[in-house]
Amino acid sequence: MARGARGDRPLPSKDEILRYVAERDGALHKRDLARAFGLKADQRVALKQMLRELIAEGAIEKGRGRRVAPAARLPAVAVIEVVDVDVDGDVFAKPATSPPGREPPRIHVLPGKRAGAALGVGDRVLAKLTPVGPDLYQAEPIRELGTAPDQVIGIFERVGREARIVPTDRKIKTEFHVDAADAAQAEPGELVLGEVEAGRRLGLPRARIVERIGKFGDPRSYSLIAIHTHGIRTAYPPAAVAEATAIALPGVDGREDLRTVPLVTIDPSDARDHDDAVWAEPDDDPANPGGFHVIVAIADVAYFVRPGSAIDLEARARGNSTYFPDRMVPMLPEALAADKCSLKPALDRPCLAVHLWYDAGGDKRRHRFVRGLMRSAAKLSYEQVQAAYEGRPEPEIAPLLELAIRPLYRAFIAVDAARERRAPLEIDLPERRVVLGPDGHIASVAPRPRLASHRLIEEFMIAANIAAAETLEAHKAPCMYRIHDVPAPDKLEALREVIEPLGYKLARAQVLKPQHFNQILAKAAGTPHERLVNEIVLRSQAQAQYNPANLGHFGLALRRYAHFTSPIRRYADLLVHRALIGALGLGPGSLAPAEAQRFTEIGAEISGLERQSEAAERDATNRYVAAFMAERVGATFPAHISGATHFGLFVALDATGAEGLVPMRSLGDDFFIHVPERHALVGRRSKRAFTVGDAIAVALEEVNLATGSLRFALVGEDRPPAGRAHARPRPYRGKRR
Repeated sequence: MARGARGDRPLPSKDEILRYVAERDGALHKRDLARAFGLKADQRVALKQMLRELIAEGAIEKGRGRRVAPAARLPAVAVIEVVDVDVDGDVFAKPATSPPGREPPRIHVLPGKRAGAALGVGDRVLAKLTPVGPDLYQAEPIRELGTAPDQVIGIFERVGREARIVPTDRKIKTEFHVDAADAAQAEPGELVLGEVEAGRRLGLPRARIVERIGKFGDPRSYSLIAIHTHGIRTAYPPAAVAEATAIALPGVDGREDLRTVPLVTIDPSDARDHDDAVWAEPDDDPANPGGFHVIVAIADVAYFVRPGSAIDLEARARGNSTYFPDRMVPMLPEALAADKCSLKPALDRPCLAVHLWYDAGGDKRRHRFVRGLMRSAAKLSYEQVQAAYEGRPEPEIAPLLELAIRPLYRAFIAVDAARERRAPLEIDLPERRVVLGPDGHIASVAPRPRLASHRLIEEFMIAANIAAAETLEAHKAPCMYRIHDVPAPDKLEALREVIEPLGYKLARAQVLKPQHFNQILAKAAGTPHERLVNEIVLRSQAQAQYNPANLGHFGLALRRYAHFTSPIRRYADLLVHRALIGALGLGPGSLAPAEAQRFTEIGAEISGLERQSEAAERDATNRYVAAFMAERVGATFPAHISGATHFGLFVALDATGAEGLVPMRSLGDDFFIHVPERHALVGRRSKRAFTVGDAIAVALEEVNLATGSLRFALVGEDRPPAGRAHARPRPYRGKRR
């Protein structure tokens, strides 16, 4: 206890107050506590302050009549529901039931041996709960309860005389019985959507087939599974389609005429929508020798999609377009996304453009936004532009070399030098690309190439996005920022615990900037630790999101940043366009007042929808890769460890990026312990460590086409015989009575 100012009985500590409050039934008044601890009148002010602090910390609650009581605690064992899985695979949950009007506490689910290996959002778990802070618990899983889906997508099969749906979602652990009358004439091997019947307790749960999607194994089925599993909206309301069809293209009146400027679009070769075009020239201002004038023109989606319209409501519900190897699910109806909004060559298209002026060193001098009418000079791919710049232009592109391509590269070289001075985060982890052949089957899976033409477009898009945020801030207009917060302290400590034993230091007593991470990444380049350091630095970063409150963009080393350049495929960009139109008085299609008031809510919604699309895209890619690997069971591959968990190692193949699991049982004759802070599994007896980033060789043992999962074994370790590719999990037989 702390002693009072005049030698009175010492003040109780916070822990003593909490213990006393917890031991008493019912709420206590401040005078009850003062009497219990023998405090004088002049000590009650200090007691009151301590109680305020405990209430603020969530340790106690304020009741009626200035009374206090223990904060509502969760029971020692409770049912919890998973609400988030972060980039590291850490699982967070909330109580399955919470008192109305009270914010549920946050629960960190510890890796457990008794519950399932891959908990996902929506899963329910019976867990032992331990409080570790105000409104924060740790949960030790006891038993996975699974989910009770309203619908299930899976493969229709017959087991004897019985019909079943075998789920394609690996988190659903049971099959579903289908009565003959509910089979909708589905054939074995078909991909179907079933509606789950509620209330059945004995035997398999029942489902009724409501949609026959197609033959499982057809390459198109992999994207369809991801679309249905992750709830990606595909059908547009008739009212929205009618609006999109009826809207006429605008003329040049009230717009800057850019039709004589040879703006070009540069996109992937298979792109169906083109929402940005670029052009550059030397600046003719004598006061800016060696400088450049760049135009970035963006499709004027705000002209076509007005606040509150049927198109707008559906676009907001989607949040963004979703891209799969074989298809795209657009945010906007086809009539807009692929036609009226798309900056097609040789056609007049409305745009919102920004003029950017740079000095010879690549620093921006000024910018100006206009609402214009443009006519694209050409539709180019990244590969075409790069080949032309390197002296290998295709005949139809050769006339654009001096007119558009070389001036763009000269301006890019200057802007890229300014980027180097800004020093954004430079994490080097390749992306994989699934290439489909003419018949729709997988031709190859390989790392996505990274060309200078990609970086050129990226830098000019970033420049336009910065200009949009600066303009809205200068006009004190609402802005939907793209924010990326500084890494959390606990993530940084986890990073230090991994890299410091390897000889890399991340200082504690300074304001961290991306360049501090870049110094570590540069030191690790070319060493055996390069992949590990890149992986761990990435995992230490916060998740980017949309928010009207500006926190800056840590990864890009920018004070303000907003997405402006892709309004065909991102709702956030459409909001920024509307805000710019209103702030600059550029005509119809500005932000509605009620819309601006809901920016916080909308930002949270579209951030969640973005993660939903990313999960669906990742799921589809995994299934395509699994199909590609199905004929390679038994083969050996060089790989690296991409994750370590309590049930085994996740590995990624070096050549294709294909990811799968090495189960704990195939790690050798030892008991391996998961050490999360080291991102490793360590043998209890041998002390052998398997750490994220380690290079290893693995053999492909099994491919599950139904769930898109791969199982590997370490080469050289004792392991069971190789498995095979199979299209469905082993049927559930139930217990013998």
